[in-house]
Amino acid sequence: MATTMLVQVSHMVKLTLMLLITVATGIVNIYSWREIFDHYDSTRFQDYRSYLVPSKFTMTIMIFTMMVSFYYFSRHVEKLARTLFLWKIEVHEQKEKVYEMRRWNEALVTNMLPEHVARHFLGSKKRDEELYSQSYDEIGVMFASIPNFSDFYTEESINNGGIECLRFLNEIISDFDSLLDEPNFRCITKIKTIGSTYMAASGVTPDVSNGYTCMKREDLSDRERWQHLADLADFALAMKVTLMNINYQSFNNFMLRIGLNKGGVLAGVIGARKPHYDIWGNTVNVASRMESTGVMGNIQVVEDCYNILKEYGFRFVRRGPIFVKGKGELLTYFLKSREKQGSFINSSSVTLPHQVVDG
Repeated sequence: MATTMLVQVSHMVKLTLMLLITVATGIVNIYSWREIFDHYDSTRFQDYRSYLVPSKFTMTIMIFTMMVSFYYFSRHVEKLARTLFLWKIEVHEQKEKVYEMRRWNEALVTNMLPEHVARHFLGSKKRDEELYSQSYDEIGVMFASIPNFSDFYTEESINNGGIECLRFLNEIISDFDSLLDEPNFRCITKIKTIGSTYMAASGVTPDVSNGYTCMKREDLSDRERWQHLADLADFALAMKVTLMNINYQSFNNFMLRIGLNKGGVLAGVIGARKPHYDIWGNTVNVASRMESTGVMGNIQVVEDCYNILKEYGFRFVRRGPIFVKGKGELLTYFLKSREKQGSFINSSSVTLPHQVVDG
């Protein structure tokens, strides 16, 4: 509106100036320079002077015609400039909308998929038919479930048909998700939630894998290679503390049952609609078995994980051999806490009669 008014005012000012100039020139030609024009007519057109319009009038008409032409030209230029200006504004607004839409799309894709996977799909060189997959040799996998949440869930009218129970579960999962924003857990990726089971993995993010991305894997020591697994164990302990705080505030008694494993997996994205990032492999299956055969309030790991994590100051209790479907008997341990300063201190766990503190 302000721009339109400015164009109108400019047009009116120009029209006024042109009219003033035309009138002033006409007055000068007709009255002030009348003798000059009459003398010119009598000298130049003396033979047929009576048939001609006097020069003082023709000059005034010519000036008026020129002013009308200039006025039309200026109006045409102003209209073009105004159209171009409005077109530029519209293009700028469209660019802003496209940029904002792209930001929302990137945020949505990044929220659905890990950041490094989202960059793959948002890249300009990606083909629609291209399948994303990546193999990893050394990652950590964690399953954490709340077995007694099923006892809490009810669809009675007092819980609004189960909505209040789901809202409470959402608060728990959201608190677990917020832990991933901490710098110590930057190498951990949430994979999915299945009911009240939380699945996460460490070491699948190449740009922040374990802080040693500038070095080749064969040049790293065992401690450097498996730092992400120690971070995953810390994350499991932090989840227990988080749930303990939620229990304290809500007067509940939820307990986590967590299983950890390490090894190689295949990661990829499946689905044309609602694409889902997931990992597959024997490592994932064993981690799931560690959770399902575990004990509430404890973090169960296999012997390979125990041998690695004990070097990082984690304290364990030996559970002993247990039968795992498809694997036979496996020697397992319960991760209790970490001796290092600044680590999360876990809450009390269920004690088994045959537990022996590993020396």
